[in-house]
Amino acid sequence: MTAEGIAKWMVEQLAKEGSLCQETAVFKIAAKFGGEFTHENENGNPAIRRDVLAAFHKLTGDSVVWDPDGRCWRMRNSHDGPGRRQH
Repeated sequence: MTAEGIAKWMVEQLAKEGSLCQETAVFKIAAKFGGEFTHENENGNPAIRRDVLAAFHKLTGDSVVWDPDGRCWRMRNSHDGPGRRQH
């Protein structure tokens, strides 16, 4: 499996569910594709490998935003401000 393949899977999950929470995604990626695509970040939280996130960002562009409070990605709404990170 490649970073791009996992990113495509993430896009599919997001489209199906409407949002994709990081912690859930980490555990599903590790179970489905292997733990080498995940890690524990500097804050001690489960995280997705950077190349997977870069591929995900490339695939989704401005259509997806990151909600840091919920630690989830979701589809952009008309009321969202510019940029990927929203509150």
